[in-house]
Amino acid sequence: MSIRPRSLLATLVLASVAALVSGETATAQAVDTGIRPVALVTGSTDGLGRDVALRLGAAGYHVIVHGRNEERGRAVVEEIQSTEGSASLIIADFASLANVRQLAAKVLADYTRLDVLVNNAGIGRGPDGATREESQDGHELRFAVNYLSHFYLTRTLLPLLRESAPARIVSITSTAQNAIDFENVMLERGPYDGARAYGQSKLAQIMMTMDLAVELEGTGVTANAVHPAIYMATSMVLNRGGTPMATIDEGADPVMQVIMSPLAGSGNYWRQATNARAQAQAYDLEARRRLHELSLRLVGLN
Repeated sequence: MSIRPRSLLATLVLASVAALVSGETATAQAVDTGIRPVALVTGSTDGLGRDVALRLGAAGYHVIVHGRNEERGRAVVEEIQSTEGSASLIIADFASLANVRQLAAKVLADYTRLDVLVNNAGIGRGPDGATREESQDGHELRFAVNYLSHFYLTRTLLPLLRESAPARIVSITSTAQNAIDFENVMLERGPYDGARAYGQSKLAQIMMTMDLAVELEGTGVTANAVHPAIYMATSMVLNRGGTPMATIDEGADPVMQVIMSPLAGSGNYWRQATNARAQAQAYDLEARRRLHELSLRLVGLN
């Protein structure tokens, strides 16, 4: 699968939207989206998530914008609406499972369909030499924000995604992947390394994706993980003094490809436009079982 120019990509997006809503009638719901398909993009007040949210809004989706900053979130909603798009905003801090539960509950209360879930919100590796941090629930911060929050959100919204099939789950991951040490998942022992913490959270996303693909086979709901680009010009990169090697726009292209193209399949790790092989632990069924059971327990779904 190759990256298409923007004009052709827009054509593909619009065709996919038409296919999603064809033959359906408007449904009364708390948030009136008419016959628009609905997409939730976490972490969409800035960076890659914002770009993806704007593209989905321009393509005819009602976009549920999510972030921690209400002012930035309102600006994204207004930008989508300024071009006759449809959007709403939910504020939630993914360092708090209580906040994530509230977000999920609001989506289930306000919407009768969910066609696309983009698991994008995240925190980077942090500066070199940074000390270990914890979420509000006492979990290692990067594992909590990048992975556990999305694990809970995805599991909770899965029935709505099934009812909305064909539907897409897309998790934004990274080439930085580290095997999970199940005896030290929260990195409480030994010197703390933010890069390792970030890498294991991103591998956990891919492992979740592969499990979802097996579980959802035949339902019309697909799950894929996408590494969008190397060192995009996002606040995550700029705040730690990194030198951008790609634009946000370049990163959004493969994400939209995976959302919209049936060629993306399910259960795949996409390195930009290439269906790639992830870190070896992603293919270890016993490791995936252990991670799944641990995650259910940590987020209170067991």
